[in-house]
Amino acid sequence: MADGADDHGFIMRVHRVRAEFVVAACDAELLGRELPVGEAGRTVPVTAQFYGERKVTREELLWALQRATIVNLLGARVIRLAEEEGYIAPGGTGELGGVPHAEIFAMTR
Repeated sequence: MADGADDHGFIMRVHRVRAEFVVAACDAELLGRELPVGEAGRTVPVTAQFYGERKVTREELLWALQRATIVNLLGARVIRLAEEEGYIAPGGTGELGGVPHAEIFAMTR
């Protein structure tokens, strides 16, 4: 990713909830999809309301991750970036509807 080829492959939205700085980011092509969950035919929508609509660069996403208290990441590229930058340990992800997914919480005292 160092060559910048994926710079606009990310969608991100920052939510301010009380003292929390919540970053929701996904791979751009996931926006608008319905991801299957469970066996009852239920789905989870990947919405602009939560993930945003604006494409961001790698640098913008990293800036937000550095300040976040809660992070929700969805998609292979955003997960790879978070792993490369040390935000997620290897094997520290799950899947949502077959798509790589991770949540990060900053614990403060």
